[in-house]
Amino acid sequence: MDEIEAGLAALINRIKAAKEEKEHLAGDLAGQEADLLVRMGEMAAPLIGEVGVSLLEAGRQDAQGQIFKPLYYREKMIVLGKTDPMPYRPDDASKKVADQYCVLTEKGEFAELMYSADGQMVDSYFCPLTPAEAVEIYGYDLMLMLYRALKEYLTGEEETVEALGKTVAFLKEEAKSK
Repeated sequence: MDEIEAGLAALINRIKAAKEEKEHLAGDLAGQEADLLVRMGEMAAPLIGEVGVSLLEAGRQDAQGQIFKPLYYREKMIVLGKTDPMPYRPDDASKKVADQYCVLTEKGEFAELMYSADGQMVDSYFCPLTPAEAVEIYGYDLMLMLYRALKEYLTGEEETVEALGKTVAFLKEEAKSK
C-alpha cells in the first residue's frame, strides 16, 4: 500500500508543478497572444492546403439528417476551436446558430464559421476574425490546436516516409535475389 500511496503522492506533486509552470508561462505570454497567433498562422498557412480539410458551406438535409447536394468552401481550413454558439447569426437574425468554430484558412487568416440548420437546409456564415478577437473568444486553445494539427501531420508524414523506405528496401533486396 505504501508504494501505491507514494506513487499517487508523486503523481499529484507532478500535476501541481505542471500547473504552476503553466500559470507562470501563461503570465509571460500575457498580452502577446495575438502576436504569437499571427506568427503561427503565417508559418502554418503554406501547409493548410495539405493539412486542412474542405468544410461544408451549405447543403440539403434528408429526413434522417444526412447531407446531400453539399457545397464546400473552396479554401481548405483547419478547425482550431469551438465555442458556445451565439443565439443568432450576424448576417440573418432569423437563423439560429447550431455550431460555432474558429478556423485558419489557406491564406493564413482566422475566421469564425457559424452553422445553422432548419431541418431541410444546413448553411454557414463565414466571418473573418482578427487574431486578437480569436484569442478573446476561443482562448489559448487555438495555439495548442494549431500546434497539435501540425505535429500530427508531421507524424503521419514520418510514418509514410518510413513505410516507403521499407518498401524500397524490400524491392531492392528482392531485385538482388533474382
